[in-house]
Amino acid sequence: MSRPFRCRKVRCSPDANYFKPRGIPIDVLEEVNLTIDEFEAVRLADLESRYQEDAAKKMNISRQTFGNIISSARKKIADVLVNSKALKIEGGVVKIMERYFVCYDCKHEWVLPFGSGGPNACPKCSSLNIHRAPQDRGWAKMGWGGGRGKNRCGRTV
Repeated sequence: MSRPFRCRKVRCSPDANYFKPRGIPIDVLEEVNLTIDEFEAVRLADLESRYQEDAAKKMNISRQTFGNIISSARKKIADVLVNSKALKIEGGVVKIMERYFVCYDCKHEWVLPFGSGGPNACPKCSSLNIHRAPQDRGWAKMGWGGGRGKNRCGRTV
């Protein structure tokens, strides 16, 4: 029996998800698919220069799994660059990390993706009396709460 799947946490989806070589028509290009968890592994390991152990903890996976993901991602990126292929970033079962906010004046609650900056005012009443929501503090901000160890992936991309 295989080991149960562990959800991979990612900070955010990429702003641009398709890259192709200049001057080659898209209909003649071969396409390589990079999953969002592979994209996140490249961001953590190569852009932020994190050690595999630290990056694996951020993604809620084992170091060995992180090593397998980053190896696969680097091979795909090398294939795209060397063989002039298109790169499409999509897919994978991941949980996008989000931040929850609440307005203490009108009690309005809303969600923003991680890395998008904090809100300046409440989108409903324009109040400045806004704070992180209670479920976004402590262990709950990781999105795992009391059911640790179970597959509680929030999103299939």
